[in-house]
Amino acid sequence: MTQPSTSPAPELAKTYAPDQIEPDVLRRWNHSGAFHATPRSLNADGSPRRPFAVVIPPPNVTAALHLGHALNNTLQDILVRWRRMAGDNAMWMPGTDHAGIATQTVVEKRVLAEERKKRTDFAREDFVAKIQAWKDEYEATITNQLKRMGCSCDWDRQRFTMDRVCAAAVREAFFRLFQDGLIYRGKRLVNWDPATQTALADDEVEMQDIDGHFYYLKYPLADGSGHVTVATTRPETMLGDTAVAVNPRDPRAAGLRGKKVRLPIVNRLIAIVEDDYVVLPVSLGGDPNDAKAQFATGFLKVTPAHDDNDYLIGQRHKLPIINVLAPDATISKDHGWPAEEWSATSGAGNEAEFLLGMDRFEAREAVVEWFRKEKLLEEVKPYRHSVGHSYRSHVPIEPYLSDQWYVKVTDERLAGAALRAMDRAQRGDSKGCTWKDGPTFADQGKSWEGQLRFIPDRYANNFRGWHENIRDWCISRQLWWGHRIPVWSKPGRHAIDHPLACVQATDDLTYVCLRADDVALIKQIEASGFVQDPDVLDTWFSSGLWPISTLGWPDPRKFSQEFPEGDAALQTWNPSSVLSTDRSIITLWVGRMVMFNLYFRGCLPFKDVIIHATILDGEGRKMSKSLGNGVDPLNIIATHGSDAMRFTLAQMTTQTQDVRMPVSRDEKSGKNTSPKFDNGRNFANKLWNAVRFALGNLTAGRPDGDVTPHLSLADRWILSRLARTIATVDAALADYNFNVYAQTLYDFAWRDLCDWYL
Repeated sequence: MTQPSTSPAPELAKTYAPDQIEPDVLRRWNHSGAFHATPRSLNADGSPRRPFAVVIPPPNVTAALHLGHALNNTLQDILVRWRRMAGDNAMWMPGTDHAGIATQTVVEKRVLAEERKKRTDFAREDFVAKIQAWKDEYEATITNQLKRMGCSCDWDRQRFTMDRVCAAAVREAFFRLFQDGLIYRGKRLVNWDPATQTALADDEVEMQDIDGHFYYLKYPLADGSGHVTVATTRPETMLGDTAVAVNPRDPRAAGLRGKKVRLPIVNRLIAIVEDDYVVLPVSLGGDPNDAKAQFATGFLKVTPAHDDNDYLIGQRHKLPIINVLAPDATISKDHGWPAEEWSATSGAGNEAEFLLGMDRFEAREAVVEWFRKEKLLEEVKPYRHSVGHSYRSHVPIEPYLSDQWYVKVTDERLAGAALRAMDRAQRGDSKGCTWKDGPTFADQGKSWEGQLRFIPDRYANNFRGWHENIRDWCISRQLWWGHRIPVWSKPGRHAIDHPLACVQATDDLTYVCLRADDVALIKQIEASGFVQDPDVLDTWFSSGLWPISTLGWPDPRKFSQEFPEGDAALQTWNPSSVLSTDRSIITLWVGRMVMFNLYFRGCLPFKDVIIHATILDGEGRKMSKSLGNGVDPLNIIATHGSDAMRFTLAQMTTQTQDVRMPVSRDEKSGKNTSPKFDNGRNFANKLWNAVRFALGNLTAGRPDGDVTPHLSLADRWILSRLARTIATVDAALADYNFNVYAQTLYDFAWRDLCDWYL
């Protein structure tokens, strides 16, 4: 086995040049169709091959992929190639997400910069065409990046969340939920993003600690007997106050019962109400460990239109709701401020006109200055507190009274089912597990219960906590880019009898949801006065259907070009096997996929959820363009090669902590890189040189392949080390220990094979 060769061996270059080798390998893979999977395929003995499937977390078409994508896709590729090599029927579904808010926002900025025009300067169809062009450009870029990384996706199955296959799934899912009473229209406070001017769901709001102030404002009692002092961090909202609340246990409450205050600036008379929600100040028995009690006065200004807790107080005491903000968060009298407060007679004393049109933060300063001049500003104290910010525009959100569409995720068939699906040990004593069988649930056997597992374990708490405390999901977005809501409305009550239509009626309006894009039916109802809702669906609605929409649900047979095998792909690869994703979208995406897959298919979308590490720079900061510490995967591929990048990322990935990667500037290219990738490049070079040495010095075995009798002690030793390596690698990947997997390969190849055996 180890005798010198007598025949010439192929000549390899002295050093490994990935830029010359990897493109050719990629062409061969694509030409051979190596990554295409066929559903219900069989082993050589006629038995069915075990299905293994992974759906890619679809990257947003807002921009090119970053190093975090490279890490996640490397982990997925390792798993898919491992199971493919083990003989499983492995399929990796690729695709991209339309990312409604993010994509429309970047295109709006681009158009404003290049054409000096706003979205509203275009017809809706024309502006959507501009976004579509952006999508086409970046989808091609993303696909090229994934291929250059060496991702073994089934490229014949690539999907997009707004293509015709996924659009059909969105339409069907919306109709079924609407028909089952799980989608409804409601007027309530929403998380409003003033920058993008759209509503957001609760899990699209990021809490950030900011330095602010508590402002202490004096409100005069209407009878002239004195004043009460309210403490607030948002004095500009006082324009919409409709009460002052005091805790009934406050000793001052009895003396104020039945009294009113005259709201400064506006001159509005508002009631003093008693409510247990109000925090008692420490001086009156409040909790000394409660930061709010340390700052509280015991009097709370109640602004039902601009604060979630104030809204609830308003509901309990039947208070008026006065909105004083426009959608762009400027002060406005045109969006719910009573007209009589601006009339010449009943509006006498209203001095708020000087605030109209001001940005909310300008108005804050102006209101405080007014109180100061009028000797009604008692004190200002610095205060660091947590404020909700939009996860897309990163500006502070505003609680805003608005009509929106909601999914009733609080229903036990949705959130309750998701909780029951959790691994029992990870779920613990979940207070939310009270799910009951529903008539629309596909699998009454519930074989999925207790099957959903998070790796590492700690991330199960994120999933469980969210579903235990979930609120109904606001799914309408005031955008043009996305799946338009398939509901038409008309004032009054109307009956429509059609198999593709479902009706919900209120006292004022009739809503009609259409199951399919039936042009004739749409023309018919629009001719009778029905108007389609202008909003689009939250991006996460379509993303929540990703494990089934990509496989043609509800009826792949309608798409013969995409699914020539009919529904075999859906039946084979849903549920899929494992999901690898980032911790930031456990609630945004993972939870919704679980709820939707259970509701519509009666099975889990996947059983294992891997939450991978976040890549930080050497100082522990997240990588970003603004900090200049980001690393482009293509830059690493250009300088080190794809294999070097992937190996390094796998070697750094543990289940316990985020990855720190020092960032440096490459002198030749002027682009960011990291010395960490030198390890991967050195390993690739070592393998190359090992093969080069072997080809030049070793012969093949005997023609009949029987080499066993000729094995030397060294041969038998290296084969035993190989067997042990394979067993260790299999065990590591079964437990998703990627660093153990990578280090085991490194130790065998570098030390056992190269340093000793060769």
